[in-house]
Amino acid sequence: MRAVIMNAPYDMRVGEWETPVPAPDEVLVAVGAAGVCAGDMYFYSGKNPYAVYPQICGHEIAGVVSQTGSEVTGFSPGDPVVVEPFLGCGHCYPCRIGKSNCCANLRIIGVHQPGGYADFVKAPATHVHHAPPGLSLVFASFAEPVAIGVQACRRGDIRAGEQVLLLGCGPIGLAVIEVARARGADVIATDIDAERLETAARFGARTLPPDDLLGRVLELTNGEGAPVVVEATGSSQAMESTVDLVAAGGRIVILGLVKQGVKIAMPGLDFTRKEMTIVGSRASVNCFPEALDLLASGAITYPKVASEFSLWEAPRVFAALADHTLSVHKAVFVQEPTA
Repeated sequence: MRAVIMNAPYDMRVGEWETPVPAPDEVLVAVGAAGVCAGDMYFYSGKNPYAVYPQICGHEIAGVVSQTGSEVTGFSPGDPVVVEPFLGCGHCYPCRIGKSNCCANLRIIGVHQPGGYADFVKAPATHVHHAPPGLSLVFASFAEPVAIGVQACRRGDIRAGEQVLLLGCGPIGLAVIEVARARGADVIATDIDAERLETAARFGARTLPPDDLLGRVLELTNGEGAPVVVEATGSSQAMESTVDLVAAGGRIVILGLVKQGVKIAMPGLDFTRKEMTIVGSRASVNCFPEALDLLASGAITYPKVASEFSLWEAPRVFAALADHTLSVHKAVFVQEPTA
């Protein structure tokens, strides 16, 4: 099959790769759309500590069923589907308590095994979901980032009528805005990039510039702070600021990633003075059905800001994105699925 192959950091080419053969419990998917996320860019730039080259990246995947393993039921060739890329081992403590997204032996399609930047990708049938009727493959490929937004909102227990402060309006931040608003929340968003703030405003968030953020938030919340603060920047300074920005008794959700070994300083007294709840949110678990329902309902408009490219332009697109990360809000590779 044709594939976009990462040979080494900054070395990507279109070439030939052995077509995967589905095991008895797996589904072979002909890829129609595959998104680009920060994780793919980290792999490209050599910043992913788990990267093994050569590899086929791409974990935001939609396509149609090409073939099913002998034990698979419920899928037929031609069915439009999305692939859930995080594979838990099923045996470790996180998996045993239903948190396979935190699996001690986690494998990710597009990182640890070949992903969606190819004609075909295979996945366990348990991690393949039917796309709702009428939903395009491009929109369906957003199920993975939208599911991350669903997970974050579940972790923060975001409720109708609450004010939610979002730090960071990148691709995942935009998903959080729309999922939170679908829950009836009032979202206040900030970012250091003016264009991203404009996009957040188009998605229905009230926006604030980053300067004097604490003062502005206190003014908007009658001096109380935000009931929920979601951090989606990956900045240690932003993470530290969440304690000041959250209301007493409120919740903080940390979505952003810092480098291994980076420590975050927080005022110890505020843990008891504010009795706040601080939770992490990693990828998603059991969130794809809700994400697909939100996409099908029209509550999620995020895919409309995406820029589409032919999959076979990937080497040029990745090089351009490496030079200018903010040149597009979101890139999605498309191709006609091969039978």
